[in-house]
Amino acid sequence: MDDAAILKRRGYIMGINLGEGSYAKVKSAYSERLKFNVAVKIIDRKKAPADFLEKFLPREIEILTMLNHRSIVKTYEIFETSDGKVYIVMELGVQGDLLEFIKTRGALHEDDARKKFHQLSSAIKYCHDLDIVHRDLKCENLLLDKDFNIKLSDFGFSKRCLRDDSGRLALSKTFCGSAAYAAPEVLQGIPYQPKVYDIWSLGVILYIMVCGSMPYDDSNIKKMLRIQKEHRVNFPRSKSLTSECKDLIYRILQPDVNRRLHIDEILSHCWVQPKVRGLFSAAIIDKEGETSGVHEPPWAPESGSDKKSVTKLEPQEAQPEVNPESQAKEEILQEVSRLLDTRSPAPTGGQPSRDTVEGGSPKPPDTHT
Repeated sequence: MDDAAILKRRGYIMGINLGEGSYAKVKSAYSERLKFNVAVKIIDRKKAPADFLEKFLPREIEILTMLNHRSIVKTYEIFETSDGKVYIVMELGVQGDLLEFIKTRGALHEDDARKKFHQLSSAIKYCHDLDIVHRDLKCENLLLDKDFNIKLSDFGFSKRCLRDDSGRLALSKTFCGSAAYAAPEVLQGIPYQPKVYDIWSLGVILYIMVCGSMPYDDSNIKKMLRIQKEHRVNFPRSKSLTSECKDLIYRILQPDVNRRLHIDEILSHCWVQPKVRGLFSAAIIDKEGETSGVHEPPWAPESGSDKKSVTKLEPQEAQPEVNPESQAKEEILQEVSRLLDTRSPAPTGGQPSRDTVEGGSPKPPDTHT
């Protein structure tokens, strides 16, 4: 029987084609039981490579059956036919993916980016707490529901992390994902910490959300790697980004894996937490509760014309910018003093180094590397 007949027997009316590869395709379908549309991923074992069948597919199926989070695509049913086809019935991202959304509408305003990034970070924390890593985080794998909420999808490269006798997570050696979103340690072929790799990709995604372009040009991997290792990040002058937002991106895109933020530090960062936003522009409070004076952040663009992106993800017609609300310096300093008096911990940790900031802006690849 063809796919339509097989799905019909399971209570699904097959719809349009959503995507197709060499051994897998995704169809839309209407579920007579659920009374709404779903996505059906159909994998043909006869056409799939051996390593996919032996390693990646079993991992994906195992992990999909474990996950239950509001910001992760739901899996409703998985079944296999006698002729070797696997059907995975999942939640449908009715508004498409985040990359197409940004290409169509341009960079997100910070409030919208904050909401979506918090949803994504919460999903990653949920996975990491279960010792599950995604390893292919990119805008194409972030679907949007009818209310434009983030739904993390495509766990084809995911795995459960193993621990050694001391309880430490084992390193990974397999290169997964797309080069434009890959951490420098992965690009170098060094055994890497998979959770820390996911974090880097989060930083690339947040940059794309608020800038509408890529932070690094992956058309020249050697040059991109050098820029990454020097901890250089360029923020377009045309975007009125807050210091808190730039600080978070800068700390996530940290080439030193021992200094890169953990998922809990991301979720507690002042930009993600609305109640403490606005303090960073006046002072940075370190973990010991000490504060430095007002300073120029290390990512401040030099005077002169802005360096244009090589490839924009946003439309040519610029979207209106939203400037952050101004706040009197005296009020900010008073709030900092109040926090110091109560010995509140720093929302972001130590002060970033004063590195020169620049970089490129490419288009992400369409296929896995």
